[in-house]
Amino acid sequence: MTVYVALLHSIVLAPGRRVVMSDLRDMASALGYRNPRTLVSTGNIIFEAPESSTGNIEKKLEAAFIEKFGKPVDIIVRTGKSWERLARSNPFPDGEGSQVIVRVMRRPLDISALDKLKAYADPSQRLALVDGDLWIDFAGKPSEWKLLSALTTKRMGAGTLRNWNTVRGLAEML
Repeated sequence: MTVYVALLHSIVLAPGRRVVMSDLRDMASALGYRNPRTLVSTGNIIFEAPESSTGNIEKKLEAAFIEKFGKPVDIIVRTGKSWERLARSNPFPDGEGSQVIVRVMRRPLDISALDKLKAYADPSQRLALVDGDLWIDFAGKPSEWKLLSALTTKRMGAGTLRNWNTVRGLAEML
């Protein structure tokens, strides 16, 4: 069995409806995934499954999500080993845990993405590309900066944001 980390992007279903983490764990169990466990209520789940490509697991999870919740959502999957590597690669370990964000990408970003994003970044913000994932030290609350609004799927491709506290929490769960 291989351990996987799955990250759901934007799990807001509709006004007054939300994804309950126990339902997400039940969905993973129904797919035959073992020992599903979640971290906080933002769509982070770790489980064990027979070894498969992350792309295949993403497709299965996305189809199951539509069936269970009635809405499509991008789901980014990494192996546990890959997640641990990501957690060790934080280029801004001196940053505040809730202000350092990684955009975990389905397909690695090209270095040119940094140049495109610099137009939206404040001089106090730091950006780095590590193994195709985008790390940002927002130097303040991410919601207060225009850089956050530039991190769209349309502009960057499928991916999802997680703060450093969540990245570490998932690594500790592994």
